[in-house]
Amino acid sequence: MLLLIALVFFTSPLSAHTHKRKHHHRTRLRRTATLLVAFQEPARRIPERALPTTASLNGRVRDQFNRAVQAATATLTHLATGKTFTTQSGAEGIFRFRDLPVGPAQLAIEKDGYTSLTKTDITLTAAQPAIVDLKLDALTEPSEKSGSAGVPGPQHAPSLPETETAPYPGLRSPGTENTPENVEPERMPSYDDNFRTEPDRWDIAMPEWRRYSTQPDVPYVEKHWYDPFNRNRFKGDYPIFGQQWFLTFTGTSLTATDVRRLNLPSGVDTENPDSPKFFGRGEQAFLSQNIRLSFDLFHGDTSFRPVDFRLRIAPEINLNFLQTRERGLVNINPREGTNRFDSHIGLQEAFVEAKLKDLSVNYDFVSVRAGIQQFSSDFRGFLFSEEQPGVRMFGNLHSNRIAWNAAWFYLLEKNTNSGLNTFDPRHQQVYVANVYIQDFLAKGYTTEFSFHYNRDDPDVHFDDNGFLVRPAPVGLVVNCDEPGCPLGGIKTHGVRAYYLGWTGNGHIGRYNISHAFYQALGHDTLNPIAGRRVDINARMGAIELSLDKNWIRYRASAFYASGDTSNRSAALGLGGRGSIARGFDTIVDETHFAGSEFSFWNREGLRLTGTGLALVGPASLLPSLRSSKEEGQANFVNPGLWLFNAGADLDVTPKWRAFLNANYLRFDHTGPLEIVLFQRPIRHSIGTDLGAGFEYRPPLSENIVIRGGIATLLPGTGFEDIFTGKALLSGFASVKFQF
Repeated sequence: MLLLIALVFFTSPLSAHTHKRKHHHRTRLRRTATLLVAFQEPARRIPERALPTTASLNGRVRDQFNRAVQAATATLTHLATGKTFTTQSGAEGIFRFRDLPVGPAQLAIEKDGYTSLTKTDITLTAAQPAIVDLKLDALTEPSEKSGSAGVPGPQHAPSLPETETAPYPGLRSPGTENTPENVEPERMPSYDDNFRTEPDRWDIAMPEWRRYSTQPDVPYVEKHWYDPFNRNRFKGDYPIFGQQWFLTFTGTSLTATDVRRLNLPSGVDTENPDSPKFFGRGEQAFLSQNIRLSFDLFHGDTSFRPVDFRLRIAPEINLNFLQTRERGLVNINPREGTNRFDSHIGLQEAFVEAKLKDLSVNYDFVSVRAGIQQFSSDFRGFLFSEEQPGVRMFGNLHSNRIAWNAAWFYLLEKNTNSGLNTFDPRHQQVYVANVYIQDFLAKGYTTEFSFHYNRDDPDVHFDDNGFLVRPAPVGLVVNCDEPGCPLGGIKTHGVRAYYLGWTGNGHIGRYNISHAFYQALGHDTLNPIAGRRVDINARMGAIELSLDKNWIRYRASAFYASGDTSNRSAALGLGGRGSIARGFDTIVDETHFAGSEFSFWNREGLRLTGTGLALVGPASLLPSLRSSKEEGQANFVNPGLWLFNAGADLDVTPKWRAFLNANYLRFDHTGPLEIVLFQRPIRHSIGTDLGAGFEYRPPLSENIVIRGGIATLLPGTGFEDIFTGKALLSGFASVKFQF
């Protein structure tokens, strides 16, 4: 009966569930037992470093005047084995024994002219080095001017007190230092013993020294007047006369060539009379040679202190040659042919500078400069970059963290083919006030706030090739038949433009940043395209971000210049009391942005056919429709521009650099182009601008610089509406030598 009950229990569902639970319980018990056994096993030990089995001994030898005894012979004898070890004390009287057997030892010290000393109570252990402090008495009493072993010292110098721990610095235990008593203070040498006055420190002869007998390059090279790399009187390394008058001469030779294919009209008289095409072949070759001589005489010193007085003169000579395929380009007279050679000498710098006041010991100052001088009003030359006569006050504050300028310029006319100064007045004045603040909001970032005023008076001017450039030969400027009109029936106009600007340059963290924003206001008394007075309300913005990674700088940028849309009714003579000119234009720009010379759009000037206007000028980004960037007047009725850029600067080697650049360009508005060309519609896309180039500096300096590159403009739909769909090409090379 009991057997039957047990069988029923173990075969029922409840019994099966209980059996399963017991099975899991036994499994957990087995796992726990396994872990307990594992923890009870002895843990593996990390191998320990073997304990040292040898001993060492450090000691110092001094005389009775507490001076180090050098070159004393120390002999250590190990008493258990009889082995001997020998060494000598150094310049500080210190000697050391290493890798000694443990046990008792005996130490003997000997030196000629001193008593000998033997120390027998030395025990060498492996736990820590043995340290001894020994004294030898000199056999002869030193004189006042010489001590033992020929070392100068005092006649009666007190000895150091006995110490129970380490006897000399470096081996003494912390907190056991004892201060000697009755120690005489150190006597300072006289002024004449420490310093020697030289009447002319610039003429001190440099020692002749050759570090390596087989190496010709030595630290001190004899000076030569023709050597700009070493000490040279004509490079500001020595005074030219007196003690603080220096002369720096810089000679620069720049040879440049440019070969290009542009969209140019065939002209009324063509090189090929039977050619039916409106556009000519467009190939051009331009060669230029510039020689600039700069003489900079200044009074000051060789520190960071600003100069007290400066006189600088820099004449420049230019030779240029242009070869074209069409007539009417090198000169307004077609009989002048297709080639032109020209030369010019211009005075690019001629000014005096004087420091008015030092403001602090950190070289803060106020100075004034008057004469023909170089000036760029922002970091990238967006608005005004010129070499013109003027008066400029400048200085800095707060240890050069704040710099400022207040300037007035009265511009000279430019030579058309060289771009150098002439001596004819331009009747244009420019006023500039700006302030730079370093580390503005972030370390390494400099910002600038500026105000510009461009006062361009009415004038008539023909360039050196006979073309009318002021006012621009378009619109109503030659339709003056009213009484009082100037000779030739040319209406003139004046420009009064004000610019408020904010620019910045530097880096914020790892990222480099450069940006600019300008708001233009004012008026034009008679805009030639609008045919009436216009008020100016235009703006420009630009930003570039770049990142340096290893040997490559990756950069991306964008540029915007507002275009005009509001003057079509005025230009067509439909009446109205006034109009707003919204196309942005500059004073005289020299833009280094979005590829600079490696950009076709930035490097080459493109002219509109049959108008006497340039679509864009050389070294500019703006399609301002001016007759000439340097000789024409600012025009605020223009299409404006959108530009998007990507590129990279590669430091291939310390001497080689490579540049890659790509731009996409669009007109902001095309209304002014439709008015000037009597063509409608004109679309917005200008095209894609691609460029690449290199820079090579053989001596790893600016004394020899070789640059070259190629660029192309692949036309967009708007460019095809104005010109053709043929790709434009440009290749250039330049070599600069500088002394």
